[in-house]
Amino acid sequence: MALDPATVRAIFKAYDVRGTVPDQLDEELARATGRAFVEVVGAAEVVVGYDMRPSSPGMAGAFADGATQAGADVTMIGLASTDQLYFASGHLAMPGAMFTASHNPAQYNGIKMCRALATPIGLETGLADIRDLVLSGDFAAPTRSGSITEHDVLEAYAAHLVSLAPVGGRRLKVVADAGNGMAGYTAPAVFGRLGDHVELVPLYFELDGSFPNHEANPIEPDNLVDLQAKVLEEGADIGLAFDGDADRCFLVDERGRAVSPSTLTALIAERELAKDPGATVIHNLITSRAVPELVTELGGTPVRTRVGHSFIKATMAETDAIFGGEHSGHFYFRDFWRADSGMLAALHALAALSGHDGSLSDLLARYERYPLSGEINSTVSDAAATTAAIEAAYGTREGVTTDHLDGLTVSHADWQFNVRSSNTEPLLRLNVEGQDEATMTAVRDDVLALIRGGS
Repeated sequence: MALDPATVRAIFKAYDVRGTVPDQLDEELARATGRAFVEVVGAAEVVVGYDMRPSSPGMAGAFADGATQAGADVTMIGLASTDQLYFASGHLAMPGAMFTASHNPAQYNGIKMCRALATPIGLETGLADIRDLVLSGDFAAPTRSGSITEHDVLEAYAAHLVSLAPVGGRRLKVVADAGNGMAGYTAPAVFGRLGDHVELVPLYFELDGSFPNHEANPIEPDNLVDLQAKVLEEGADIGLAFDGDADRCFLVDERGRAVSPSTLTALIAERELAKDPGATVIHNLITSRAVPELVTELGGTPVRTRVGHSFIKATMAETDAIFGGEHSGHFYFRDFWRADSGMLAALHALAALSGHDGSLSDLLARYERYPLSGEINSTVSDAAATTAAIEAAYGTREGVTTDHLDGLTVSHADWQFNVRSSNTEPLLRLNVEGQDEATMTAVRDDVLALIRGGS
């Protein structure tokens, strides 16, 4: 069956391939992508992993078949989290492909690809070339057929993460919500190495790509409700929530309160700067201003970037940053090939808490300097016109500065906010921060009135 060009172009996104199965993404397209990937990247060897979605093993196998047709030898690591695939790419020094649709609903699947050492691939760095070769079908004649072998890296992955953030000190009771995603596979291996330092209470560890309990997307508050209740029921010290492919992590404190990813960014930044004083730390423009303030106070260099892992990873490479954090729960580590790992972020939180005499909320208090609105989405008919109206309303006010690094950021000594258009939906995303709760609320409501009144 011929591939539909419109469909292929629709599912090759900015950073990955993602679409519904089987109408947009199937094994035929996966096989063609595997062959194109090897040609574009120039790979002699490729490592491939996949998540728990029913379609993932078949599509991963088809991708591997396409890669061998192009002459590459393929190492299959089987079931894996995305950060486990990044580990394999770094550990084995091979380009890699991970079959997952992350937090998307059950009918989706996708492919995240990287060069050797987990170097990211996006539209501007090879993904568009892979897409175009898939569309043309003009593959080079291979000089050999590759082989497929299996290699289990789970224990090596777990050992490496624990070596980067050792957990000692007092015993912690930890509730972890895998959302029926890949943390249900990786967490037992990682936490099994922590011995008596952690009592793990698993929640939804059964691998199930239909996500029967809740969406595996912890940035949405509704998906944290079960974890929050379990933390309170168990009297746990901390709750951990992972997304479907376990490359993101969110925290819940002992009171059942969701912790801002900005707060975890600040905590990890302090820990990493203790290892490398004066180093650079990356934060995206929606992260709380508490993060660059703290980094500066600790003698480090904060660097602000656009939202998105390709910008974070590129800037980390340019600056040799030790760490990077995003408001979306992605955390990037120089000693993990600059890749993001929700599990490594979780270990940093546990390591810090186990060495602290008080509660998690007590530990985090010094990092929570300013109230945050969280991300608020509004449907608009003309995002550009709405954004221009907001800038016109705020841009001339005393003490206000604006910039367009990513959407519109408006800053004042007492508050700041950012509005950004969604790449895929007619939405404006608003994030507000204030010196205090009343200030944040007032600015939030005023900007929302402009957005929704003009929509």
